[in-house]
Amino acid sequence: MKYIPAMSSDRAWELTNQVHFEGQATVWVGPEEQAELYHQQLSRAGLTMAPLETA
Repeated sequence: MKYIPAMSSDRAWELTNQVHFEGQATVWVGPEEQAELYHQQLSRAGLTMAPLETA
């Protein structure tokens, strides 16, 4: 919630359950440059994120 814009506690729990039961979830979609920033911030906090995909 700290690094992803507009992430609420309720939405975070929904995504947690989706990952648990389905194996994956889309947390955020947006510009690649911004995604790279979020990836760096999450990595520094010891969290992981799937590789960035390009359309």
